[in-house]
Amino acid sequence: MIYREMTKEDYSAAYGLWENTKGMGLSAADSREEIVRFLERNRGLSHVCIAKGGGLAGTALCGHDGRRGFLYHVAVDSRYRGTGIGRGLVARCLDRLRAEGIAKCHLMVIESNGDGQRFWSGIGWELRNGILLYSHST
Repeated sequence: MIYREMTKEDYSAAYGLWENTKGMGLSAADSREEIVRFLERNRGLSHVCIAKGGGLAGTALCGHDGRRGFLYHVAVDSRYRGTGIGRGLVARCLDRLRAEGIAKCHLMVIESNGDGQRFWSGIGWELRNGILLYSHST
């Protein structure tokens, strides 16, 4: 497996992975244009894992607002789950955030995504209670 920074050239394969990942929520914010803008704004923070055959095995979008880091679309192809790819992608993202002086990272999991909840709890992430997410379209 090869881990490297995610680039705009990875978009089509990444979107295909996200579409086929149970529990992954996609929206207009996941268009090519939006993801490329995210990658450009957060250079060097998002990562992919490439399988030996050259296909995309996993993704992790990572960014920060100067104070807190955020992970999005951490996904591993079902053929490679349980091999440590998810952990590897997350570790690389957290390393990059620390290098930029970011000490805390957050993520969101859709409530019905039991697989995602088990993964994050299993690698030591803390479920936060008492926080409600509000959204507003601009």
